[in-house]
Amino acid sequence: MTSPAPAPAPSGTGSGDAAPGLAGRTVVVTGAGRGIGLAITEAFLAAGCQVVAGSRTRTEALDAHVARGAALTVTEVDLATPEGPAALIAEAVARHGGVDVLINNVGAVRPRVDGFLSVTDRDWDWTLTVNLMSAVRATRAALPHLLASGDGRIIAVSSVNSRLPDPLVIDYGAAKAALTNFCKALSKEVGPRGVRVNTIGPGPVETALWRGAGGFAATVGQSRGVDADDVARAAEAGSATGRFTRPAEVADLAVFLAGPGAANITGADFVVDGGLVDSL
Repeated sequence: MTSPAPAPAPSGTGSGDAAPGLAGRTVVVTGAGRGIGLAITEAFLAAGCQVVAGSRTRTEALDAHVARGAALTVTEVDLATPEGPAALIAEAVARHGGVDVLINNVGAVRPRVDGFLSVTDRDWDWTLTVNLMSAVRATRAALPHLLASGDGRIIAVSSVNSRLPDPLVIDYGAAKAALTNFCKALSKEVGPRGVRVNTIGPGPVETALWRGAGGFAATVGQSRGVDADDVARAAEAGSATGRFTRPAEVADLAVFLAGPGAANITGADFVVDGGLVDSL
């Protein structure tokens, strides 16, 4: 099911001016209903883009933007199914004639508090499907249109765990490492053909995935007999800045990477973790 897309509005969220070189572009965002995906959706709307937001369920935040007349189409789609990503891209093409920017954001993590031996084949399949194959499938469907645009962009939201192995997220880290590697390899193939591919690797982010009921901190805290806030504070203490990343900070980087100021940046992985990872 989809919501009707109104004619492009002068601005998406009503804040900020349209970014030069991005106004009127068609952007597809996966996992757009909340958290980082919602922040990215809002940032591209503010940049003057037409956004097609893929979300397994509708959210009040997305519907509020539609009600305000934003240039937003909300598509309810399960991106963990083999056909879901292609259906989302087909919706964007049907409504706007093509795709200029693909944001592969959808992802999920389940803390493995009982260790590696508790992680079943079904668990691995689920993690790899949500965090890797959803992006592979969306990219496969969008790439012909991105190539046709002559200036296509793919940005994947990976994770700091792609380069920071942690037994609590052993399958998630492996899936995100594969996602980052996939994007780097693809960038070498399609860069000469006018499509740039980059990844963003956030550390802990201020979202319900970390802070919410049943989120990462609550799950780990319950398994260890400590308060969820203590788990979050320990994570914050591991970064040089002493705080979590904000969703808007990831979103602002995504808009920059999609814009003309990043025209010669491809195959790069940008860590946004407050200095959590020690790497050059």
